[in-house]
Amino acid sequence: MFLVGPSATVRLAIAVLLSLTMLGMEYRERHLSGFRSLLATITYPLVYLVELPYRVSEALSHGLASHRALLADNQHLFEENLRLRARLLSFDALEKENMRLRALLDSSFKIGDNVLISELIHVDLDPYRHHIQINKGSQAGVYQGQPALDANAVMGQVVQVNPWDSTVLLITDSEHSLPVQISRTGLRTIAVGTGKIDSLRLPFLPNNSDVREGDRITTSGLAGQFPAGYPVATVNSVQRKPGAPFTEALATPDAQLDRSREILLVWSNRLEDADNGEQAARPEETP
Repeated sequence: MFLVGPSATVRLAIAVLLSLTMLGMEYRERHLSGFRSLLATITYPLVYLVELPYRVSEALSHGLASHRALLADNQHLFEENLRLRARLLSFDALEKENMRLRALLDSSFKIGDNVLISELIHVDLDPYRHHIQINKGSQAGVYQGQPALDANAVMGQVVQVNPWDSTVLLITDSEHSLPVQISRTGLRTIAVGTGKIDSLRLPFLPNNSDVREGDRITTSGLAGQFPAGYPVATVNSVQRKPGAPFTEALATPDAQLDRSREILLVWSNRLEDADNGEQAARPEETP
């Protein structure tokens, strides 16, 4: 009733002997290469199915790692872009400041006088007082009444001097007046501040004076504060009233009074020479 066969030990010995025989044949003469290829082809689907979970898990893990790396790279690039844009803004500001300083240097060469570049540090917020504060004072040799210019034209004059800073009264302040002349005709007059940052008034022009829109106004040098020839403003309108004692003109300042950040303080060689000549002509006092 029961099948009787070799024991497990005998079967194991036969299998081992058969395996060794096949290995020897394959090692020496390669008789089983075709059979091995056939077995590999038959068992490939089974091997693929066994390895499939590992391959899927590896692909998912690699995909997640790549996604995290992409997110990290994206965040890094975003932060780097912000830093570069901030640096670009600072470079743009430096470039504009460099252009302003170059313009100031060009103006100082055109002026031909001793100049000192100062920086605006405060603006008076009172709309009726056109005062600015600069970062140079008596320690730098600044004196009261000293002319102040920007790269284009006259801005005003120093009215208060402290050791480390000074206050400049702009030419548009209602309390400021400046002796000027019309460049085209040489006509001398007074430019008075209007209290508006973009306007000057010439109220004392004779009725028969030759003044036109577009005439350039420069300092006349008669008051002793400003040397002659500094640009001041450009006439934009002339109001002639029959029977009035004077003709009045309005002018636009050439200086960028509401935008300039660097200010030229001028020591005029011509004024110094005049002062030296006056002192030399003055007789010595006897004790």
